[in-house]
Amino acid sequence: MKVRMCCAGLRNLLQGLTFSAKYYSKHNPPQRVCPYSKIGLKKCHILGCSKSTCTNRTAPPGSILTCRFFSCKQEGTKVPSKRKQNTSIVTSDLLHKNLLKSEQKNWNNISPTYKAMTKRIKEKLEELHNMYTLNSRSPRMRFGENVYFEENGCILLAKADDGEGNAKILFSVEDLGFSDAFIQRIRISPDQRYMAISLKSENSEEATCIVMKLGNLPVVEKVIPSAFSFEWAANDVLYYTTQKNLKCQNVFMTTFTYQKHTKLVYTEQDARFFVDLYCTKDRRFLTINSNSKTTSEVWLVDCRHPFVSPALVQARTTGVIYHIEHREDQLYILTTYGEPAEYKAILTDNYIHRINLDAYCRSYRNSKLMKAPIGSSGKENWQLVYAPEKKTKLVDFEMFSDDCIMFLKNAAHLYLNVISFVSYSVQSIKLPTWACEFELESHPEHTTSTCYFQLSSPVHPPKCFAYSFKENNLIEQAVQEVPIITNCHTTRLLAKSKDETLVPITVFHNKNSKELHRRPLLVHVYGAYGIDLNMSFKEEKLMLIEEGWILAYCHVRGGGEQGLSWHRDGCQQNKLKGLHDLRACIMLLHQLGFSQPKRTALAAASAGGVLAGALCNTDPALIRAMVLQAPFVDVLNTMMKTHLPLTTEEQEEWGNPLEDEKCMKYIKSYCPYQNIKPQHYPSVFITAYENDERVTLPGILQYVQKLRKAALDHANRTSKKVITSFIVPGNWIPNIILDVQANGSHCDSSWEHSLNEV
Repeated sequence: MKVRMCCAGLRNLLQGLTFSAKYYSKHNPPQRVCPYSKIGLKKCHILGCSKSTCTNRTAPPGSILTCRFFSCKQEGTKVPSKRKQNTSIVTSDLLHKNLLKSEQKNWNNISPTYKAMTKRIKEKLEELHNMYTLNSRSPRMRFGENVYFEENGCILLAKADDGEGNAKILFSVEDLGFSDAFIQRIRISPDQRYMAISLKSENSEEATCIVMKLGNLPVVEKVIPSAFSFEWAANDVLYYTTQKNLKCQNVFMTTFTYQKHTKLVYTEQDARFFVDLYCTKDRRFLTINSNSKTTSEVWLVDCRHPFVSPALVQARTTGVIYHIEHREDQLYILTTYGEPAEYKAILTDNYIHRINLDAYCRSYRNSKLMKAPIGSSGKENWQLVYAPEKKTKLVDFEMFSDDCIMFLKNAAHLYLNVISFVSYSVQSIKLPTWACEFELESHPEHTTSTCYFQLSSPVHPPKCFAYSFKENNLIEQAVQEVPIITNCHTTRLLAKSKDETLVPITVFHNKNSKELHRRPLLVHVYGAYGIDLNMSFKEEKLMLIEEGWILAYCHVRGGGEQGLSWHRDGCQQNKLKGLHDLRACIMLLHQLGFSQPKRTALAAASAGGVLAGALCNTDPALIRAMVLQAPFVDVLNTMMKTHLPLTTEEQEEWGNPLEDEKCMKYIKSYCPYQNIKPQHYPSVFITAYENDERVTLPGILQYVQKLRKAALDHANRTSKKVITSFIVPGNWIPNIILDVQANGSHCDSSWEHSLNEV
């Protein structure tokens, strides 16, 4: 069915709009914007960007993992004539162009060498994709008897009792003429008369929101360019935020009644803070969340009176992060406020309410849950409801009228607790040992008696599960016939770091593999922004397992695997702890017989490139190869450039080298680019993107050139005759290859594009 346009030239209008991305950055990630926004053929291989929200992003709601935009042109300034242009800028641009041409020529010369291998890998990955990913269904949104879901760029509506074979197409990306765009976020109005959708192109950071009036013939009502987040405050009142220069600081309200109008509701003045929106599960309040990486502030919009000015919950207090839910005239507050306290479950007569934060919020969920009356919401009135055990992270929880499900993580193990508001009891539910990631399905009706979610791992495709409160049990749903992974073994290890801290490692290998010390090992690391290492399913990981590889995921400090303290122990003046953790993990793997240095490769993406690149400088003998995707490798120079839109916000993660000499020296001590020296390096393969605004191309080009020169200088010093790659161990010149992708961006890419990359 074709979607009718309500105004002429809409397609031309949309083609002129830019698309805006969810807050993925050079930090993982993210992953998904919302549990139901994944298109079957669209995948994000960075992060999640996994999950953090590129997709759900792990940190407070509204925070953004910021990008890097190397532009010397200031908004509002007059562009000088060519004669008056700064000579250094012209020289820099020319150098960048020459380096790019040189790397492109080098890649064109090298890539044919791998043609046969590439063909074999593509065929295998397509087979696995067809077998697993295409057979797995996308998450569903349930509104009473209606079920909304997404499939191949379409949004469909089916009746719960009628099956999905008779589903009606409400929206199609292709019908709008955007085959290269994908759906990123969906919001249905309470009365199901309107639907708001955000579309994003894989070659751009920006998204566009399209509001449609549903009915027998869906009609496009409004197009909102550069929209970031949006929520329905009432049946015909939509609140939304806009993004400019990768910052989101304005909140607007727009109505779809007879007197249609749009007005500015809220403006954030502090450049360190980022704003997004969220609706409480019972739809009583819409929350305006303004957050930096360490501090947050929430304003409430009463959905019963959506035109009344927002009310402040608690003024921002440095170091206090909080998020709001609501139940029975009580605000439930997930927060880092106060002492860690007893680190045990504390139950009161009123518990928790649903929190469905974007992925970035999740790194702070080892914090406690508190409550306060709506009329007395200041932190002096917050009362403790629940606190997880030590080193246990509250990853997410789903709130219902009589029950609450809490997903928790300890040492990379996932499990859940079910709390009853009726019996005041807690029941722990074991999840499969292989489970590493979960994804909640949307539940607009909080009175439902069943919670639906999916579990997955890097080598286990998503499986659907349901928890029934009435039956008090966990049910594995066999939606479609998907082959079961039975030949993969999952091992959990703890490596002792330099300061005796135990660092979790998750290892996957084929059960039938013998002599594991002879098998190739691929080690993964991230360790930044309090974001968990991306462990969602990827076909290429399963392919490696089938071919005898060992996969290891090192949950080092700086990430969010063990909560807020785990992040704090690996950022700013503690960043070297993450490096020590990574070194300890790789050494333990080798000691336990998982491969050996000459068969070990290290993989990292985005901000994970900091620790990977640092290890490459300090301990090159531990690995034979390193694979980096859009890596952040020059922390010092980036943090010295105050004209970049995100430098100020990034200081909470890396520090401020401009004002703190000690910080400058510390960053310089581990920064990958700054510490390149003539020595024996592993081979390195880097993928970068011309359109990447998070980690831009010039820095990567300079890193590759410097690394290649250092490796060649070492070879010249140690041998009169330069030996070519892989002929004489210890004396060969490593392959240092850069593949610059003309298409794609830092966060998102289509299945077809990611297939070419892999």
